[in-house]
Amino acid sequence: MPVEPVVIGVDSSTQSAKAAFVDVATGRMLAVGRAPHQVTGEAGARESDPEVWWRALREAVANGLKESGVPTSAVVGIAVAGQQHGLVVLDRAGIPVRPALLWNDTRSAPQAAALTEALGGPDAWTARTGSVPVAAMTAAKWQWLREHEPWAAKAAAAVRLPHDFLTERLAGIAATDPGDASGTCWYSTATGAYDPQLLDLTGLDGDLLPPVAATGAVRIGSLTATAAADLGLPAGIAVAAGTGDNMAAAVGLGLGGAGLLDHPVLSLGTSGTVFAASRTRPASPALAGFAAADGTFLPLACTLNCTLAVDKVAALLGLGRDAAEAGGEVVLLPYLDGERTPDLPGASGLLTGLRHTTTRQQLLGAAYEGAVVTVLRALDEVLRACGLDPADADAATRPLRLVGGGAKGRHWVETVRRLSGRPLLIPGSGELVALGAAALAAGATTGEDPVALAGGWQGEGAVELPPVERDMETWERVSGVLERAAPTLLG
Repeated sequence: MPVEPVVIGVDSSTQSAKAAFVDVATGRMLAVGRAPHQVTGEAGARESDPEVWWRALREAVANGLKESGVPTSAVVGIAVAGQQHGLVVLDRAGIPVRPALLWNDTRSAPQAAALTEALGGPDAWTARTGSVPVAAMTAAKWQWLREHEPWAAKAAAAVRLPHDFLTERLAGIAATDPGDASGTCWYSTATGAYDPQLLDLTGLDGDLLPPVAATGAVRIGSLTATAAADLGLPAGIAVAAGTGDNMAAAVGLGLGGAGLLDHPVLSLGTSGTVFAASRTRPASPALAGFAAADGTFLPLACTLNCTLAVDKVAALLGLGRDAAEAGGEVVLLPYLDGERTPDLPGASGLLTGLRHTTTRQQLLGAAYEGAVVTVLRALDEVLRACGLDPADADAATRPLRLVGGGAKGRHWVETVRRLSGRPLLIPGSGELVALGAAALAAGATTGEDPVALAGGWQGEGAVELPPVERDMETWERVSGVLERAAPTLLG
């Protein structure tokens, strides 16, 4: 009996690697192999050894093969979606010079501020890249490396993003895509290419960066014999250009030019992220104005403190994560690792409004509320970047797609629902980044539009929740504390 073609979509995130085995014809997820990553660092530092990512990818693929029972002969393509922004510096042998600086490493905040000023301010940056440098951006991390570890910068024979590093290991060819490249602050969303002035500004030789592949169904090469032996897969299968994790999630949701446009998404994970696929090129200093994987744009805002911060508060209180109650008078801004949106990289957590009657459960509920208000305020900026008025009836009633690990948590869902007043749509697939990567791999083998493919794959199991009356009292209380405290949170 002939075996239906299968593709592998890899989600290489901050915390782990996931390899989803997906039936090309139906989009059915046959198995998801997993393997952990290791993150080190303290006092703002967050680093990982890129070789750990490769080992985890190998382990995840092996676990997925075993779980799915798919014969290796059925696998026809693979693509990687990776955590954005991380700085990978390689020597002439392709070996990492040092551990990668991750997106949530905030040590490069002073360099980001200096870069912003050097080009003439936020508007000058958004006109070129769509984004203003913050600590997360790759160019700011490169500046930090030049200033603090000049030996490592001088040893650089190649500079890569996390997904670039893994794709190059698969295909033996250096390549990136416009979506992930747009998060470096070296790539111009206005011209669709690396910007020579920005490279000069940061002292980076453009030859160290990978070429940018075209958007859409792009096969950049084939799985090399060496990589095939490492992964236990057939040599010669298609390797797609891949993309960043947020871009892949948009593809997995069927958002883009061949699907839905200007529909908001809220991802509750290590970070809290809001985005939408749009034909409007974003140029707001409050947002990251990324390119999408399919040639549209992806206005996005990212908050550092989401599920991990709330889980930390729960652990400090000795409570389970769903033991929370509404915070009452308490406001807790859980900026335990600084914050990205709003741009407060030196901030720490802030607690106010305590009473004798305050309970542990209310303190935990206040942590949820602080995280959710922060990310929903950023959502309003995303809607504006799409040309929508957040207060307009059409914009306010568009379902908010809730994804990520937090979308499985009862109190996360309840808090988003209560503070947004929006209808929620929770997709059936919990592995949208890996699914989007699989769609890119399938497109590389079939020539079809990955967004259209993923849109046709949308399976059963989605949960739709109608809106509830918005809790404006809590919204205004938390927002008011944030606005008053912001100057003192700059750290």
